[in-house]
Amino acid sequence: MRRTQAGIAQFKRDRLSERVKSGLAAARAQGKKLDRQPGQRPKSIKLAPKVVQVADGRSDRWTARDLGIGKNTVLEIMKRQRQNSL
Repeated sequence: MRRTQAGIAQFKRDRLSERVKSGLAAARAQGKKLDRQPGQRPKSIKLAPKVVQVADGRSDRWTARDLGIGKNTVLEIMKRQRQNSL
């Protein structure tokens, strides 16, 4: 009985995978963009002045920990700050 249930479950997974793949292919054929769309990051824009002030000479990890935000957020803010200052 367990073999039958496993076989049915596998069949359902395969069908679901086929439907998803065909749906994605149809969307691509219509010219839709399926990737994550680039956009603004309101949180990092709002926190940018504080991050730049606190980060002066400190590591990104310590800055992130002190402000309660992610290290990658600090890295992105500092990267944009360097690009804007050029």
